[in-house]
Amino acid sequence: MRNSIKKGLLASVIIVVLSFLGACSADIKDEDSTNKVKLSLDDNKIYVGFSLDTLAEDRWYKDKDAFETTIKELGGEVKTLAANGIDSVQIKQAELLIAEGVDVLVVVPHNAEVTSEIVEKAHKANVKVISYDRLIKNADVDYYISYDNKAVGKLQAAEILKKVDKGNFAYIGGAETDNNAVLIKEGAMEVLKPYIDKGQIKLVFDKYTEEWEPKKAEISMEEALKEQKNNIQAVIAANDGTAGGVIHALQKNNLNVPVTGQDAEVAAIKRILAGTQTMTVYKPIQAIAKNAAEIAMKAGKAEKIETTTTVNNGKIDVPSILLDPVVITKSNIDETVIKDQFIKKEELE
Repeated sequence: MRNSIKKGLLASVIIVVLSFLGACSADIKDEDSTNKVKLSLDDNKIYVGFSLDTLAEDRWYKDKDAFETTIKELGGEVKTLAANGIDSVQIKQAELLIAEGVDVLVVVPHNAEVTSEIVEKAHKANVKVISYDRLIKNADVDYYISYDNKAVGKLQAAEILKKVDKGNFAYIGGAETDNNAVLIKEGAMEVLKPYIDKGQIKLVFDKYTEEWEPKKAEISMEEALKEQKNNIQAVIAANDGTAGGVIHALQKNNLNVPVTGQDAEVAAIKRILAGTQTMTVYKPIQAIAKNAAEIAMKAGKAEKIETTTTVNNGKIDVPSILLDPVVITKSNIDETVIKDQFIKKEELE
């Protein structure tokens, strides 16, 4: 740890700084440290920065809370900054955390390619970088922790095939700039390929969704329905947000076909109970957040970290830990998301 660095900004100043970051392009890394408002930092504690793409989706609040709680339980200090889906803001926020003296930077990248700049800046300051949930591409990332996103796509396709195994299928993916979306699609197509090759299934629509935005997914689904004159038998949607957009488009056309999802959001579980969404994929937040926090603390102390595999990011084989996702259907909601207290039963009423 760099003992000369103290903990960053007062809580009341953070809001101002975040607004400033979103509005202007001042170069934080060149700012004189004497000009910063700082609190005292226990020099014996590891200081971890958590750089989030966004807090616009419910699930990221869960990641934030679980990650911060675990870091503190392990004796560390942590600060989380969210960029609201703006690449330039995420880079500036990372610079701020590095300038404040974090020992480790944990990053959920907005853009897998652009965020490689953060890794370069961090390494110049001898700060290790852990890619969280989404892989940072073409960079010397130190560690990567996520769920097996290819397996997510395989689970989605396999569950749909239990409902319908022939006819016209539509694929509504996530953001192409998010490596997870690419992997999810790869997994789904592996499962569907034998059916497509036999002519049993026809993939009549296949499109990524910019920024994972539900409204854009809805527009894509409306386009697919118009092209096919409503003749679509199933939709693989990459996550619950895109599924919500898809289902809205289907309902406007008085259709109800099998639709997948991912993230086990409250709205999606409600749709599953109502019969408008077939399934979702649950990635227990406590598991990934706890593992990431433990890795961050070990990295900060320069301790040995056991990984289970490597994932190539276009530049290196990144030491990785990939956790197993879980299928959620109407039949197992109570023993999964409710049991884990990921969702409270009263939220579904």
